[in-house]
Amino acid sequence: MKRIWQAGCVCALLLACALFIGTGAQGEDDETVQSGIYAGKIDLSGMTKEEALQAVGSFVEDLKETPITLLAVGDGRVAVTAGELGISWANPELVTEALEVGRRGNFIKRYKQLKELEHKNLVLPIKLSLDPQVIGELLTSACTEYDIAPVNMSLVRENGGFRIVEGSNGCVLDVEKSIDIINERLTGDWDYQPCVIRLEATVKEPRGSAEELSRVTDILGSFTTSFSGSSEDRTANIKNGCRLIDGVTLYPGEEFSTFERVAPFTGENGYFMAGSFIDGKVVDSLGGGICQVSTTLYNAVLLAELNVTMRYNHSMTVSYVSVSADAAIAEGSGKDLRFINSLEHPVYIEGYTENNRITFNIYGVEDREAGREVRYESEILEIINPPADAIRADNTKPVGYVVTDSRARVGYRARLWKIVSRDGREISRTQVNSSSYNMVQGSVTVGTATSDPAVYKEIMAAIGTGSLSHVREVAARLAAAAE
Repeated sequence: MKRIWQAGCVCALLLACALFIGTGAQGEDDETVQSGIYAGKIDLSGMTKEEALQAVGSFVEDLKETPITLLAVGDGRVAVTAGELGISWANPELVTEALEVGRRGNFIKRYKQLKELEHKNLVLPIKLSLDPQVIGELLTSACTEYDIAPVNMSLVRENGGFRIVEGSNGCVLDVEKSIDIINERLTGDWDYQPCVIRLEATVKEPRGSAEELSRVTDILGSFTTSFSGSSEDRTANIKNGCRLIDGVTLYPGEEFSTFERVAPFTGENGYFMAGSFIDGKVVDSLGGGICQVSTTLYNAVLLAELNVTMRYNHSMTVSYVSVSADAAIAEGSGKDLRFINSLEHPVYIEGYTENNRITFNIYGVEDREAGREVRYESEILEIINPPADAIRADNTKPVGYVVTDSRARVGYRARLWKIVSRDGREISRTQVNSSSYNMVQGSVTVGTATSDPAVYKEIMAAIGTGSLSHVREVAARLAAAAE
């Protein structure tokens, strides 16, 4: 009896294996996922490989539209989508894994897998990934605008001395840690629903201490220019620009932009229409005269020996400093005067106007050796003289009318030298900059309107000589004779 029972078991086992192998072979031919297999909540039962890839891929694509709210510094809210964070499907190989259930491995393993599916579904997790670079760029462009910058300790000059002003902490986004937070939330136990993610922020302390600021007492560089011949509006612009710069405390390594400090050139910001250089001509514009402010500051900065990182000369020469000692700024062309506090201690910029003169003082800690002196010297390399004034006939103006439209200007090529002396003896000479100033031809309008052909012929003949002095003489004589 025992042998009969063993033989029966063997036969039953062989029959079950034959049926199992036949079932496996048929499934392999069909190339569809066994019943009861899921990708996340997606039922893959009966799907081909292409159908399963399409089903899960569509799910992830739809997921990209899920709204995500990022909480930046100070509860600043930035609305994005999961797709904007670079979300993607990280394990498409799960489809191959689903197809292999009941088809790969020895027959016992396959048999057990299929039997288990009869009682319990197999759920393969959909794994997601994010692009850290995409997240970082988004955080930097959209979230850091909510950062609260620290307010550094600063100085205020009053009553001939300095008063120290306390600073305050700032709060800034920690981009790297925030990337990790977003990644962990959306690739971990996220339920695929809209959510709010609070980003990581760090406290940023202000620069400065009472001890180091108390040492800022020495004038490192000082320069003054006169604007005594300026119009009322140009004078107002110079005073306004000086006021906007006065009082800056600049720490080591910090860069100062003159343009950013004095712009915009609008009436609301205290500016008036006054003469300025545009395309080789002097025309009225808002803020005309502001370049005298930047030029005066430039020379004070040079004497303080700070590191100038950007400087442009004017298109034409100015009267208040030597050639190559000027510094132009302009809104449209990107001209700016920039410099870095390249010293070991903070500096303070004082600006004031008095008796039609503008002065800038750079205060700091004087640690240059005794007996050392710095001066700057302009060198003219080339003088470009303009041709004779262009004379333009105007038949809408009467004979006798002679008016200068634009005055001739001499052009120059020049450079500026920094000369360092010790105890009165020159020890170094370094070129600071090179500058080119346009030559401008003058122009004069001469009236030729007259009813007398002889007079017209004579004034035109005078214009034809190209001699302005002769034209003036003839025009004056003809006008006097007509009276």
